[in-house]
Amino acid sequence: MKRFPFVVCLMLAGFLARAQVTKAPAYPLITHNPYFSIWSFTDNLNESTTHHWTGKDQSLLGLIKVDGTVYRFMGKESVEYKTVLAAADEKPYTCKFTEAEPSKDWASVKFDDSSWKTGTAPFSNDKSAAKTLWTGRDIWVRRTFTLNDLNFNKLWLRLHHDDEAEVYINGKKVNEQGGANGDLQYFALNDSAVNALKKGENVLALHCTNTGGGAWLDAGLADELKPTGHAALKLAKQTSVTINATQTIYNFKCGKADLQLTFTSPLLMNDLNLLSRPVSYISYKVKSNDGASHDVKVYFSASADIARNTPQQPVTTQQYTSGSLSVLKAGTIEQPILQKKGDDLRIDWGYMYVAVPKTANAQQYISTGKQSVDSFFSGDSKSTVKEGTNLVLNTVIPFGKVGKTAVVKFVELGYDDITPVQYFHTNLKPWWQNAQTKTIEQILAKAAAEYPAVLQKCTAFNTSMYKDAQNAGGTPFAKLCALAYRQAISAHTLVKSPQGEILFLSKENFSNGSINTVDVTYPSAPLFLLYNPKLMEGMLNGIFYFSETGKFAHDFAAHDLGTYPLANGQTYGEGMPVEESGNMLALTAAIVRANGNNPAYAKKHWKTLTTWTNYLAKEGLDPANQLCTDDFAGHLARNANLSAKAIVGVGCYAHLADLLGQKDVAAKYRAMAKDMVSKWMKMADAGDHYSLVFDKKDSWSQKYNIVWDKILGLNLFPQSVYDREIKFYLTKQNKYGIPLDSRKTYTKSDWIIWTATLAKNKADFEALVNPVYQYATETPTHVPLSDWHETTNGKQVGFQARSVVGGYFIKLLQQKWSAK
Repeated sequence: MKRFPFVVCLMLAGFLARAQVTKAPAYPLITHNPYFSIWSFTDNLNESTTHHWTGKDQSLLGLIKVDGTVYRFMGKESVEYKTVLAAADEKPYTCKFTEAEPSKDWASVKFDDSSWKTGTAPFSNDKSAAKTLWTGRDIWVRRTFTLNDLNFNKLWLRLHHDDEAEVYINGKKVNEQGGANGDLQYFALNDSAVNALKKGENVLALHCTNTGGGAWLDAGLADELKPTGHAALKLAKQTSVTINATQTIYNFKCGKADLQLTFTSPLLMNDLNLLSRPVSYISYKVKSNDGASHDVKVYFSASADIARNTPQQPVTTQQYTSGSLSVLKAGTIEQPILQKKGDDLRIDWGYMYVAVPKTANAQQYISTGKQSVDSFFSGDSKSTVKEGTNLVLNTVIPFGKVGKTAVVKFVELGYDDITPVQYFHTNLKPWWQNAQTKTIEQILAKAAAEYPAVLQKCTAFNTSMYKDAQNAGGTPFAKLCALAYRQAISAHTLVKSPQGEILFLSKENFSNGSINTVDVTYPSAPLFLLYNPKLMEGMLNGIFYFSETGKFAHDFAAHDLGTYPLANGQTYGEGMPVEESGNMLALTAAIVRANGNNPAYAKKHWKTLTTWTNYLAKEGLDPANQLCTDDFAGHLARNANLSAKAIVGVGCYAHLADLLGQKDVAAKYRAMAKDMVSKWMKMADAGDHYSLVFDKKDSWSQKYNIVWDKILGLNLFPQSVYDREIKFYLTKQNKYGIPLDSRKTYTKSDWIIWTATLAKNKADFEALVNPVYQYATETPTHVPLSDWHETTNGKQVGFQARSVVGGYFIKLLQQKWSAK
């Protein structure tokens, strides 16, 4: 077979990709797992600082020097702050507090707080994190501090509140916040607030009310330093951006040179060693655009924020060579491995790496953020800072004289998380670490050596995936799949259990931070069933283990395995018995189907599946007041869609029994499922549709759960149910999709795609799906794709960067299986 030269393959990749996605709510740059995930939240890459998916800054900065003129093509110079009054993340501080309501002048300088208790911040009801335990509803805090200098550039309040908070400076209210913010966030103080400060003694007073759940209070002050700026720095002109399955590709005009910048996270699921390799490529292709030769250098910096949870954590760095690579390394001094759990968190253990082949003749050094851009302008890149807080890893790559022929060079950005998760109190190693591959340097070297081959594989997959999706559901559907691909995969981490089983553990991003949530696994499943059902097994294995070891002693399936990254047992406060049991049965049947109807996986867990099926047979037809996966909408008794899930679960069990040769069992449970369908149709009948709640004809909902009846060929529900529902949904559409149900105008985009897959013709499918793509390209909320949005205005309601968008691939899965 004729092979294209590597540069030609890169050009071909760019050409093919232009038919794909050019607009997104946020743009994936580095995507590997919940902790190693960096995005651009703006349409132009040089319009803002790059972020972790949670929204916190994780700065990647890119500059190019063309004949001495410097252009910025990626990120922005990071904002720096000087501490005025430290919050507890920098150092503990003592203050006065009371939980009994004080007199009205409690916030003033002159108030006598001598009768109050003395405590150390932060204040919280979390015993493991609090310096002072606060378990009541309200707390009042007074902190006295001294200022000798009132010359501020821009003063900010740093505040972590859970829940409602009021902040006073010397008796003047300067800030008020509702709800909880989950972290120390910056709030600008206006001139009136700044003028309340004085030289000498001041009082920062806070009142916080815990309305339920967690409680937290901590605050400080910081001054934003004036940006140094460079009058000579110009902005590169971004001429295009393209997102495909494994890459995001930008094109820029930088004066007399053109730059193509490609981010490749090679998440190819047919190769678990490659999938688990925590290394992304950043490729630079430079050529002249005026026919003449030009002297070109490219600068890349990566902030040490990538390796810490907060910017106040001090880091240690190293510069060294390893084989054919030049390497920069950074990580926190503390290294608190697996010491934090929760949702809005970033990793603060392990080490980040920037590696470049020695053949690139790059200069590498470590500096403060302020020094980094200065050094590129001046050409002084010799000094390396070993420890500090505001540090960045810098790489300067000389391209020499560049003419009409493109020159391609790359850097690697990698992360060694040492031990990514804890599984029933055992710390697990990353999947890539095995008998042959023990160190991150080996991984970086292998990635560099395989760079041309990996990019060719990615190009081939990008093209085939997009074409298959386009054939299955049309162009907008294919573009949604391209948007969802990396996001869905990188919300997981891949490890092996102590029993030697594959574990592919999700994080429930910006929802509650649970690990291995079954009703997150369920909607994300189609993507993994399509491309590697072993990963699907890895999403179920831990839940089976939890039940089969007796650690979860119930006759239904668990909701989760803990709070990420600690998978030590369910931490969600309330179970979803019908929901999760139905999910596990449907997904087990789907794994068996993906494995060519080989029932071995079901046979391994048959006793557990039988227990769950009997629970559904007893409780599933007319569910009690239980939560389902749409728990944000609240409890709901007699939920028709939840009942449909139970029916499908029983039908899946019958199907599996048949494959296992248990004909009597199969006949019994299939008859049971069919009888449940007949009763369901009567109870949910609302004339032109089926209701949200049984016997309430004025209600309606998307019946996305019955899609597995169609995909697995169970033939439980008659075609008339599908047809009636699709016809009704088409009358309920808003600009950005069908509402989830009759209670609200918001929706879940994954469920819309599932619902649309019930349609028997392509026109109806596209009519339901196209508004979702319109949402994805027009939403005013710029975050990694949210699956929960308003159908009227396209705004995010909640959730972001979740794996559930893997559910978009359900139409592709249905077409693939129906063709066999």
